[in-house]
Order: sequence, then C-alpha cells, then structure tokens
Amino acid sequence: MSGKPRVFLVDDHELFRSGVRAELGDAVDVVGEASEVGAAVEMILERRPEVVLLDVHLPDGGGRAVVQRVAPEAPEVRFLALSVSDAAEDVIGVIRAGARGYVTKTISGPELADAIRRVADGDVVFSRRLAGFVLDAFAASPGPSADPDLDQLTAREQEVLRLIARGYPYKAIAKELTISARTVETHVSSVLHKLQLSNRHDLTRWATERRLI
Repeated sequence: MSGKPRVFLVDDHELFRSGVRAELGDAVDVVGEASEVGAAVEMILERRPEVVLLDVHLPDGGGRAVVQRVAPEAPEVRFLALSVSDAAEDVIGVIRAGARGYVTKTISGPELADAIRRVADGDVVFSRRLAGFVLDAFAASPGPSADPDLDQLTAREQEVLRLIARGYPYKAIAKELTISARTVETHVSSVLHKLQLSNRHDLTRWATERRLI
C-alpha cells in the first residue's frame, strides 16, 4: 500500500492509547480512538480506517464485539488485536470473529508499525510465540467451524442464516440484530451466493440438515 495506514485505536486505558500513539509516531495516521464498544463501532463506521488496533478486553463486550458489529457493515476495515492476554479463549475468540492478527503488548513500536502495515496490506499477523499456538488450536477445534461451507460465512451472516431458518421475516431479523432491513437483504444475498443456494426455502433446509437452527 502507498502512504501511511489510517488507524483507529480502541482501548479503555487512555494512558495506553497515548503510549501507542507516541510509539507509532509518524508511521501511521491515527484517525480516531475510543474506550468502549458503542463509541468505537459508531466512529469506525463513520471514519472507515484501514486498520483498527483493538484491545481484547473492554468493559462492555470486548474487542470481539467491535469486530462482530463493524465487519458486516464495513468489510474493508481490518482488525489487529493488541492485548496483554495470550489466553486461548481470547486469541481464538477474536480471530474467529474476524480479526486479521493478534499481537501482545510486549511488542515494540517499530514491530507494531510493521504489523499494522502488513495487516493493511492483507496479511495475517501474529506475535511469534502465538502463531504455532493459534494453528494448533484451530486444528484441534472441531465442531461447527469444521464445516468448510459454514466457515466461509461471517459471524453476522451465520446469525442471519439461523434467524432466516427459524422463520423470522427480514424486519424482525433487522430488529433482533439492530441493523437495517436492507443490510439483512445484503447478508441473505451473500449467504445464498456463498452456499450456491437459490432461495430462502433452500437456506432453511440447508441449516436444518446441519442442525443450526
């Protein structure tokens, strides 16, 4: 990519955000920051940064909630988790939600700037110690995510799929997920395309066969 990556910071500690900005210096263009999920989602959708640098643990839902709420509306925005935690549930949770990488807060300023640039360019980035661990965890994790067809759907698309299969009309799904009916239609079209299905009836049968309802 050319130019500085446009970055948004999400962390509930103002002192830490200030430290990150100082460490990154002129390597990136910080276009905003937030300390909680709701404000982060609103500002990210408004400012459309290339990379969101976010903490896993926030008081009102965590980094995973930010990813799940932004990704369906702004799929071009990429997420890089930056956390003190290297716990399996934190790493796997935010990666499954759609983050493109996970680094710990022991990372240096230049290393973080490089990780941000790589994520902006489409790479997947992990702290060295986490990379093998993440691969092992995914390989050892059976269950619904082992279904390659289901795996190609985003978390929000899977939510819409389940509600469609339960017979919810579009307006009810929109209310349930606090998104617009038009966005629901977009997700349904995407699911039909990805699963190579023709209509809502096919979706319901597909979900029922996999016991997703």
